[in-house]
Amino acid sequence: MGNELNRDVHPEYPVSWQAAALNGLLRGTMKPMTSLLLRNTTGMALASRVMGLGERVPGILPNHVTIEQEKFGACSGEWVRAGDGLDEGKVLLYFHGGAYFVCSAATHRPITWRLSLTADRPVLSLDYRQGPVHTLAESLSDALAAYECLLERGYAPEDILLAGDSAGGHLTLASLLALRDRGMPLPAAGVCLSPWSDLSNSRSRVNHWSDPMLPAGRVDWLARRWTDGLDPCDPLVSPVYGDYTGIPPLMIVTGSTEVLREEGQRVALSARENGVPVTYEEWRRMPHVFAILADVLPEARMVFKHISRFFDAVESRRAGAVLSDAEAAA
Repeated sequence: MGNELNRDVHPEYPVSWQAAALNGLLRGTMKPMTSLLLRNTTGMALASRVMGLGERVPGILPNHVTIEQEKFGACSGEWVRAGDGLDEGKVLLYFHGGAYFVCSAATHRPITWRLSLTADRPVLSLDYRQGPVHTLAESLSDALAAYECLLERGYAPEDILLAGDSAGGHLTLASLLALRDRGMPLPAAGVCLSPWSDLSNSRSRVNHWSDPMLPAGRVDWLARRWTDGLDPCDPLVSPVYGDYTGIPPLMIVTGSTEVLREEGQRVALSARENGVPVTYEEWRRMPHVFAILADVLPEARMVFKHISRFFDAVESRRAGAVLSDAEAAA
């Protein structure tokens, strides 16, 4: 079962016509728009307002999906349930992406309802505090508080999964490192979709031109903004520099043409060197966080089947460990 968890996967599905068309659309619209807006606070505010308008447009969810709002201290979130017969004794805590200043739990429902179905459990999607008003430390504080709240409500740590995309992938990795360092009980596993894990000045940029969605220069500009006054090589700021000893199994999913691809690779290699089983998947010509496009991309729907296999492998590993402990005790 270790091989099922610790492996590199390069899916060889033919790139769909939907993906090819979408890459062209993103390259001609979102990438230049992002390049234009992310240059100052005014542009960030405008981008945030545009995304906020999108949240007010009700998304089309399957009839079997329910949304329930929740409040957690300084932040809020929503419970997402998909399908019947979910195991209410288990939970997946999700951190949405959005470069730490846009998006919300609502914008990421195409991911969270599918994760609920995939993991056969409710998903708590957190609306953590974001910049420019709030800091990375406050975002992390909200993530840790939500996890601790789940423990206080009686969820066993081995029945909790963490997941996130992009900035939420950063928050997933930083949360795992912070929980480990604080001596807290750790969740069963973590899933990171296109994680943004290196906010330091030393990162190298692959796929500078081939990424259809993210302009590397603007990603770097945001990194400098969020790390102003901080040590950018602190593992809680740039998790790529973390020591992952003792961290539970990880799954990292990237696209082959992403500017963040190398960061995901480096986390996978570092974690493996520290003894952590890592499933690293690199999907050919897929855009940043392509899982959110599952309503239109066949590849995005398929990736949830891969995530399901990872969850099954995590559960089998846990069951094997319990059996070994029982045999040793006997």
